[in-house]
Amino acid sequence: MKNILGSSVKDLENLALNYGQAAFRGRQIYSWIYNYKNRSKSIDQIDVLPLNFRDQLKKEGFVFGELSLKEKYLAKDGTLKLLLNTRDNESVECVGIPTQKRLTACLSSQVGCPMDCKFCATGKEGLKRSLTASEILDQILFIENEMNHKVSNVVFMGMGEPLLNIDQLLLSIRSINEDFDISQRKVTVSTVAIPKKISKLSDMSFQILGKCQFTLAISLHASNQKIREAIIPSAHNYDIENIIEDCRKFVRETGRRVSFEYLLLSGVNDKLEHADELSNLIKGFQCHVNLIQYNQIDEVDFKQTPSGHAHLFQLRLSKKGINVSLRKSRGSDRNAACGQLRQNASIK
Repeated sequence: MKNILGSSVKDLENLALNYGQAAFRGRQIYSWIYNYKNRSKSIDQIDVLPLNFRDQLKKEGFVFGELSLKEKYLAKDGTLKLLLNTRDNESVECVGIPTQKRLTACLSSQVGCPMDCKFCATGKEGLKRSLTASEILDQILFIENEMNHKVSNVVFMGMGEPLLNIDQLLLSIRSINEDFDISQRKVTVSTVAIPKKISKLSDMSFQILGKCQFTLAISLHASNQKIREAIIPSAHNYDIENIIEDCRKFVRETGRRVSFEYLLLSGVNDKLEHADELSNLIKGFQCHVNLIQYNQIDEVDFKQTPSGHAHLFQLRLSKKGINVSLRKSRGSDRNAACGQLRQNASIK
C-alpha cells in the first residue's frame, strides 16, 4: 500500500511522469485530494483522470487515506467527534469544533498515550503506537467531509503525546501548511512536556519546515512541582522550573509566544494562591495562559471548578500582568473528554 496523502504537488507530478502521464495529471490528483468538497476517498473515483491511469494506480496499491469511520457524535453546540479505525484495527479520535469564523480540527498524534495523566481518559489504556503523517492528515479530511467545510485551524490536542512522534508531527504540519493551505500560525502543538524534546522540536522545525511559526502549548496544569507530579506521573522526570526555562529558550529561538494550558480542577490547583504562584513562575517572557474548564469523566474523582471561581482565578492572573483567557468546554454532552469515545466503543 502506498499512501499519497501528504504528498506535495511536485511529488504527484513526478508520480504521473513515472507512469507515462503528463505532469498536469499529478496536479489533478493534488487538487482532488486536498479539496474538501471531493468526498470520495478512492483513487478509482478521481474521475478527472483517464481510466487506465486510475487502474494502474489502484493496481499498484496507491491510496489517499487509510482510516475508516467507526462512530460519530454531534453535540448540541455543533462540535463533531469522530472515532476512526486504522488498518490495523486500532481506533483514534478527532474533533471538529466550529465557530462563526473558523473550523478547528483537534487531531490525535498517537493511538492511546503513554503519559497517564490522572485527569485524562486517553492514558487509561496506555500507548498502542504512533500515527503516521498520512493518518494524522486523514483526520482533517474526515472532519472536512463530515462538516462540509474547510478546516481553518488545527490543534494537536487529541490522543497522544506529539513530542514522542516529532518526525511524523512535523511532516504533517508541512502538509497542513503547504497542501491544506493552513498557515502555521493557525496550528497549535500541545505537549505535556518531555525532557529535551522542546529544543528538539524547534531545531527540527527549522530543518523540516524551514521556519517555526506554530504555537507551542504546554499542558502545565499546576503552579508547582508537587501538584504537577500528583496529577501528571511523568512530571517527576522534568521539573517545572526546567520546563519554564526551556520555554523561555523556545521563545528566544522562534520569536513565538508559548501558551500554557491550565486545566482547573476543583480543590486541587484552582485556589487564588495557586494563581499567585503561577504568575510568579511564568512572568517576564512572552506567554499566555489558557484556563480550561474540566470535562468530567467517570473513571476519576476530579471535579470541575465552578464558573464563578474560574473567573476569579482568571482575574487574579490578569491583575498580576499575565495574558490569560478562559476556555469553555465544547461538546460535553457527547463524550468530549479526550479518550472517552474510544473507551466507550471498546467496551460495547
